[in-house]
Amino acid sequence: MRTILAVVLSVILCTGTVCAMPPDGKVLQEEVGSEKKNELELTAQSAVLMEASTGKIIYEKQKEEERPPASVTKVMTMLLILDAVEDGKIKLEDEVTVSEYAASMGGSQVFLEPGEVQTVDTMLKCIAVASANDACVAMSEYISGSEEAFVEQMNARAKGLGMEHTHFVNCNGLDADGHLTTAYDIALMSRELITKHPEIEKYSMIWMENITHKTNKGTSEFGLSNTNKLVRHYPYATGLKTGSTSKAKFCISATARKDGMDLIAVIMAAPDSKMRVKDATTLLNYGFGKCTKYVDKEKGGLKAVKVDGGTKEKVRIEPEAIFQYVDTTGANLSEIQKKLVLKKGLSAPLKKGTTVGKLVYTLQEETIGTVPVRTTEKIDKITYGYVLKKVLKSFWL
Repeated sequence: MRTILAVVLSVILCTGTVCAMPPDGKVLQEEVGSEKKNELELTAQSAVLMEASTGKIIYEKQKEEERPPASVTKVMTMLLILDAVEDGKIKLEDEVTVSEYAASMGGSQVFLEPGEVQTVDTMLKCIAVASANDACVAMSEYISGSEEAFVEQMNARAKGLGMEHTHFVNCNGLDADGHLTTAYDIALMSRELITKHPEIEKYSMIWMENITHKTNKGTSEFGLSNTNKLVRHYPYATGLKTGSTSKAKFCISATARKDGMDLIAVIMAAPDSKMRVKDATTLLNYGFGKCTKYVDKEKGGLKAVKVDGGTKEKVRIEPEAIFQYVDTTGANLSEIQKKLVLKKGLSAPLKKGTTVGKLVYTLQEETIGTVPVRTTEKIDKITYGYVLKKVLKSFWL
């Protein structure tokens, strides 16, 4: 009788629910349709949100799904151009002559003509603002001799950045078999571009600007208009690059800064340009609302440490870099503590820049990061001659 009552009671209690009756007779209840939903509703097929200074992934959706990137490819092209400038191989004032092949590029272009001459600075504007395929090829030929050689450099640079699912076939992103990357890999190369070459911001934030064509036909003005509408309509925007083709659909790598925090939002295969902007805005707003950042600005201030057998008793030290940490849990970052951990038995000789320990950062007793600590001066090993010289000097004084 008791068994029958238990069964009837379980049926009454389980109305509107999915129930299970385990061996011990306890009723387990689970709400129908209680599957955990994605925190964000995006139309894009792939997406990544990354904090730039740390590289921390804040949000991801199919982040390693290989897809055609369209003109977002040009992030790598611009990276190699600015690498070449930094290395002294080219200058922004250099004049670049447009080949017939470069001028023949279809898609988005600024209608460069064969034999036309433009500076590297102008070519960068054409690429960053108007997504000019012809300018990309002209620059690839100027830097590497041919687009094919330049693409080899692109792939080598990608490999060096850990872009494991990327293969470039051209320098501008026109649809081509095997020209593929991922949202995560785009975030990696975008991070490299904005952190190593922050001057890219002044190019990718241009809304409208004119360039001057000087050809055999005469002189004419051509207006550049930014394909990245976030530049005009999102208050924290800092760049970077859009792209769209029939295969890739609508893509963007969008960068933004608020309260000292830089975010990179990558959208791949959105259905149209409006949804591309909406998805990127959704990601950036989500990141700025969810993240707090800690920066240890006290790079100096470490006390000199003891050295055995050196011409000095102590050596000055400093952290190798400024420690930065991004939290998405709502933790109190004022509770972060740091501790200096040195190698045992430091002894001379020590070169300047020698790693002698590390700073360990903890939050609620958990390690959240470390920064190597290095010497800021050279310490020679003490010798008999050094001691004798010092004794004689003190004697004559």
